[in-house]
Amino acid sequence: MIEIKALPQKEIKDGFKAQFVHADTFTLGYWDVEEGAILPAHSHIHEQVTQVLEGQFEMTIGKETKIYKKGQLVVIPSNVVHGGKALTKCKLFDVFCPVREEYLV
Repeated sequence: MIEIKALPQKEIKDGFKAQFVHADTFTLGYWDVEEGAILPAHSHIHEQVTQVLEGQFEMTIGKETKIYKKGQLVVIPSNVVHGGKALTKCKLFDVFCPVREEYLV
């Protein structure tokens, strides 16, 4: 059993703090994001699913920008440029496949 609140939290980018769970083929990320925090546009080999647990997060995926709210999720294919901004304080949940090796530390 894993207790999420007991996992170590680390700041990955300014305003983005996360706790991670790693399995053999995927990584789960639980994010606390400060209002106004910016996720610069980037891409990676990982397929990603992002769900908003609390707050509002504006995300651009490819050339499409939408505001995601509590209970909504988005699937981000591998190698697609994406980024965003926390319009409010947010809690986000990510699933990455394959494992995000850089988050293993």
